Amino acid sequence: MDLGLIAAIAMLVLWAAGTFLFDAPGAIHLLLTVGVFLIVQRTITKSGTGKRVDGRR
Repeated sequence: MDLGLIAAIAMLVLWAAGTFLFDAPGAIHLLLTVGVFLIVQRTITKSGTGKRVDGRR
């Protein structure tokens, strides 16, 4: 786990807490959007670091 994944998970936890415990203003839903984006981006970046079959990067 790198820092980006940890930050994304923290954002999702803060979004869940804010949604269920407070009135959930519109700005808190940015945590959901950015958190999911970071998880997807970090997952794709990690899996794409290997060499391709034809030897190019």
